[in-house]
Formats: sequence, structure tokens, C-alpha cells
Amino acid sequence: MATSVQQLLEAANAAVPKLTPAQAREMMAKANTLVVDVRDAPELEKSRKVAGAVHHSRGMLEFRADPESPYYDKSFARDKTIIVYCASGGRSALAGKVLKDMGYGQVYNMGAFKDWADSGGAVEKPIDMGMS
Repeated sequence: MATSVQQLLEAANAAVPKLTPAQAREMMAKANTLVVDVRDAPELEKSRKVAGAVHHSRGMLEFRADPESPYYDKSFARDKTIIVYCASGGRSALAGKVLKDMGYGQVYNMGAFKDWADSGGAVEKPIDMGMS
């Protein structure tokens, strides 16, 4: 039997704890935290991103997070706390689940970028979209 998107989201939400913007700020204030924006490049170009976040679109995440991949981003480390977010929380839930499946232990879903921005969270304009 095929798995639906709803079932995938339910499994991801069960595996990856959801954070409020306030909880995310607390975690980010501590060292050894990586914040990852998994929105697509056009979405990012139209808005801003969480200050200090790295951008890796959902489609490239596995390649960026795998040390054996030629596209590996050294920002990723299995001992880091990783916070993911997107536009509404769905892609970040799925991204968090795949990171956990890849061996990252401390992974959290911050959900929607808008919630972060509306709560007064620090934002910045992306510098370079690169090959995200």
C-alpha cells in the first residue's frame, strides 16, 4: 500500500519535536546549534531568512548533510543541535525526519519562517543563493 503525504507528515511530526520561536531562540543562544532554511531559492529571494541560518533547499538536504557526498556542507555535524524551518512547517518536518534517519540526533522543527519573523526573531537578507 502506498504512503500518502499526510502519513509521511504524521510520521515526521511524531519523530521531530516542534519548537516555538522562543524555544528556538533559547537553543540558538547556546553554542553548537545549526539553523537550516529548507525553502526553495525563489522563496528565499522574496523574503529574508533567520539570521545566521544556512540555506539548503529540501531537494539538496541529504546531499549537504552526508559527509560522503561531494556536496557535503561542513556546517553539519552529528554532535550539533539542528533546527530546520520552511514556509509552513511541512517540508521542515520531513527534512527533520530525514536528518534523524541519517544519524543526526538532536533535530527540531521550528516550522514556519513567518512565525519566527512575526515573533521578532532576527532576520537577514540572504547573501548568496549559490548551489543551495
